[in-house]
Amino acid sequence: MNPAPALCRDPELQNTPEAADLPREDWLGLLVDREARSWDNKRLARRLRDAKLRQAAVVEDTDFRTPRGLDRALFLKLAGCGWVREHAHVVIGGPTGVGKSWLACALGHKACRDGYSVFYKRAPRLFADLATARGEGRLPRMLAAIERTRLLIIDDWGPEPLTAEQRRDLLEIVDDRYDKGSLLITSQVPVSRWHEIIGDMTLGDAILDRVVHRAHRLELKGASLRKRRSTPNDLTADASE
Repeated sequence: MNPAPALCRDPELQNTPEAADLPREDWLGLLVDREARSWDNKRLARRLRDAKLRQAAVVEDTDFRTPRGLDRALFLKLAGCGWVREHAHVVIGGPTGVGKSWLACALGHKACRDGYSVFYKRAPRLFADLATARGEGRLPRMLAAIERTRLLIIDDWGPEPLTAEQRRDLLEIVDDRYDKGSLLITSQVPVSRWHEIIGDMTLGDAILDRVVHRAHRLELKGASLRKRRSTPNDLTADASE
């Protein structure tokens, strides 16, 4: 008697004619593989849900044809997520509309696919949430949750100067990630002006020393991709900021 039907509880396998003749060991192997894929998909869905990425971007859809100074070799290297494994950082700079946020979300999505926890926040919302948590007595818990995340994406950093509380919160976040997690920061403001945004030379030195000196940097340039693509059919996801 063929033991396969008794072993299989997967409707798709039961309805596959070729599967009916498989020996018991092959049925078991198929079931184990399918169960493992199912759990992997569920874990990925949970990571993506927790990441709260702003855009549905994937590295495979990256536009390398539009001239914007995107270093193809470096970006593809970053897509391998070795920098996340090594607790390094990434800074993506450039003017508005050149696709910084899209690239950040694509790298965040790839990190989720590679098994890393990710959390995305635009800088203004992150600092607003930190302020709310402070007022409600939840700040230590929020900072601890951020610390446990392997990749923190801070999108749209600057150009508004930080307050004293924001400077301290940012230093706390950056310091907590030392040799534990990675940062990905996008900004229209050149790194040379980050001291101005931080607003304190001492804290600025401490923050930049922990981030910029360990960061891969993608510097984009050119006009807004939104302006270049004038018809609805020409609008692509990587034009988003």
